[in-house]
Amino acid sequence: MKSILSLVKPGAAATTAHGPASDAAASAKKAEDAIPAAPSTLQLLIRDPAGAFALTLVILIVLAAVFAPWLAPQGPWDGDMANALKAPGEAGWLGTDSQGRDMVSRLLFGLRTSMLMATVSVVAGCGVGALVGLAAAYYPPVSGLLMRLMDVLLSFPTILFGLAIAAVLEPGLGAVVVALSISSIPLTARVVRGAALGVLQQEYIESARALGVSDLQLWWRHLIPNCLSPVMVFVTLRFGQVILLGAALSFIGLGAQPPIAELGAMASEGRSFLFFAPHVSVLPSLVIFIVVLAFNLLGDTLRDVLDPKLRK
Repeated sequence: MKSILSLVKPGAAATTAHGPASDAAASAKKAEDAIPAAPSTLQLLIRDPAGAFALTLVILIVLAAVFAPWLAPQGPWDGDMANALKAPGEAGWLGTDSQGRDMVSRLLFGLRTSMLMATVSVVAGCGVGALVGLAAAYYPPVSGLLMRLMDVLLSFPTILFGLAIAAVLEPGLGAVVVALSISSIPLTARVVRGAALGVLQQEYIESARALGVSDLQLWWRHLIPNCLSPVMVFVTLRFGQVILLGAALSFIGLGAQPPIAELGAMASEGRSFLFFAPHVSVLPSLVIFIVVLAFNLLGDTLRDVLDPKLRK
């Protein structure tokens, strides 16, 4: 009897007993490995020609703004009246302005100022608006009060906000940032509230509430992640709008004050020289157009990529 048992390996019985289960697990693992992973948002964005172009343009714009002090051939305030209002190619690549300052340097630093102004405004305004929208969707008793307040803010144009804030404070970048931040709050709140209401109707939210998940955990784990897609699209589109609105406020004298380089202020400064030195006003206007176009294209492509109904 012992000789017969010695012929059987110790793990043979276990292998025989668990053979079907092991085969099933191995087959399931092979099936999972055979399923291709879903492409990420960045991969989908790069596959779209318009998205790849917009993303590349935005990256170049951001890099130019960040590294402006190293890319600029001269200081943005270094003037030479002997070379004032020189055409592109006569003095520097893109000519000079009315003070003889290099236009390449002024455009790089003007882009840096406009991007910084837009970034602060969007982060502050959209951050507050997102909190208001989430609170209005999650707490119905205060929804009416919060959204009526947002409607009141939405009824005031951004230019009017800029005029009022400049009258209280003084014209400058601070007044523009405050005006753009306040004008972004109601728009963001409406977008976030609509997205949050759709998420709160899902069954997994009810399941989480039934399991006793706290409000903070519900917001952090379920509500905010599932609202990110529409918010990302809105913020990208809003960034381009804020650049344009900030340039408009600076154009009428409420934004950056001389000698600060800012695209809207530079376009306004060149109005007096349109007939004999159009590049002073045209070049900053062209940069504003490119920046706004890049962010609008990126926002439109993000909307198509993140929305399964619009995805091709």
